[in-house]
Amino acid sequence: MARMSWWLVVVAAFFAAPAVSEAEETGDSSIQLRLHFEGASGPGSGKHIVFVTGEEYYRSEEGMPMFAKILSQRHGFDCTVLFAIDPESGVINPNKIQNIPGLETLASAELLVLFTRFRELPDHDTKHIADFINAGKPVIGFRNATHPFRYSADTSSAYASWDFRSKKWPGGFGQQILGDTWVSHHGKFQKEATLAKVNAQHASHPVLRGVSPELFARTDVNGVNKLTADDTVLYHGHVLPALNREDSPVTDGRNDRPMPWAWFHNYTAPSGKTGRSFCLTAGASVDWLEEDLRRLVVNSVYSLTGLEDKIPPRNNVDFVDAYEPSAAGSHTDAEWSTLNLRQSSFGLTTSGRKGPTAVGSGAAFK
Repeated sequence: MARMSWWLVVVAAFFAAPAVSEAEETGDSSIQLRLHFEGASGPGSGKHIVFVTGEEYYRSEEGMPMFAKILSQRHGFDCTVLFAIDPESGVINPNKIQNIPGLETLASAELLVLFTRFRELPDHDTKHIADFINAGKPVIGFRNATHPFRYSADTSSAYASWDFRSKKWPGGFGQQILGDTWVSHHGKFQKEATLAKVNAQHASHPVLRGVSPELFARTDVNGVNKLTADDTVLYHGHVLPALNREDSPVTDGRNDRPMPWAWFHNYTAPSGKTGRSFCLTAGASVDWLEEDLRRLVVNSVYSLTGLEDKIPPRNNVDFVDAYEPSAAGSHTDAEWSTLNLRQSSFGLTTSGRKGPTAVGSGAAFK
């Protein structure tokens, strides 16, 4: 199944109709590229969202462009998607932990959507994220975003305290900005799924408008133990014994205290400014096949960008293009090279809609 899904990505990339990028026109592979979708009409018109991907397992490079298409074409947001890039070849490769071109686009963003794991970016790149956070702007984090940065023991980085193991800034970026850092797998990795149940205390929250009180995800439940009474937990994750939606939650004691699974957190930035975030410990590309999980995310975008009063009874989260997600799993550098995925591989293919542009920043890959 995993191998079949892997080749689905190859086929999709081959048959996609991507925009022609500046690098492709000039042959200059040193130009930094980012995928941008201009917003159509909608409540989000004039608001810019930047998605930052870079994790090896859950196929964020597939799921985040899908959301960018929905949010731009159905809700009016301008959306930019950034990827971990091999600086030698220019292909998408999440194994390259030090290169995510285009972070300067955060300067014009109203919202950061983060789905990275164990990155160690150069300080001049991380500064763009730091400036965004220090301005108190909103953040959404998926799955591995609770542990998005990891630094070498001998690092001299000004952002070493962002490490998920940090004692200086306890729990690093994840705990401080999203509410928790990496704790553990509460369910069995790759063997047990999640049934998320709404927190009755917040069942009338506007973000839950049109969202089912129970949600399914093929990712396992993660351990979470740093949240406080100030955090707004919308769902708790219950462990399922296998990867089937129809299964009943396990009765071995792990569900006696179900884990926070989706929540809002109020953070204080190093600058002293305060901001708001939303965290969801699901997020594999296959998880997004759950329509109401997509609706939860889109509603959260509305909330964090000042549009909470505009959340309709049932927000439109239909896919814009065909979405055939790959199974979770890591790839070797050689496999990423064979896949040859680039920003434009995830461009908009639906006819009659505004297409993507791969934008050159004019700077060399770092």
